[in-house]
Amino acid sequence: MRAATYPVAPVQGDQDAAECVVYFFGLGQGGSIQANIDRWEGQFKTPDGKPAPAKVTKITIHGLPVTTIDVSGEYSGMAGPAATAPVRVPGYRLLGAIVESPGGNVFIKFTGSAKTMAANQPKFQQLLDSFEKAGK
Repeated sequence: MRAATYPVAPVQGDQDAAECVVYFFGLGQGGSIQANIDRWEGQFKTPDGKPAPAKVTKITIHGLPVTTIDVSGEYSGMAGPAATAPVRVPGYRLLGAIVESPGGNVFIKFTGSAKTMAANQPKFQQLLDSFEKAGK
């Protein structure tokens, strides 16, 4: 379930706003970490149609395990459920994170034009750094 959506204004030279979405489904819900990473990575291709390489990292933030992904290329994750074929948008980037929490994983997917994403990457990291274990 979508817990929050944050539109991010495009930087000069980009036309489309970026979007940061936070999902929370509850304990044991939302699919495995690897399934989500694979799905997000699969939404990006190189210009010749091959899978775009992703950088996947495992870190710890305030005692919480976090898996991050950074992938760029032609993005096909914008198609809705009624779409017959995915629309590929070149020059996109995804910064994603899955925060493992005792009450259920939190999924964060930040997508947009590469230039806007680069300008807002510190803010994405600031969002990740804000996660803490409950009761701290």
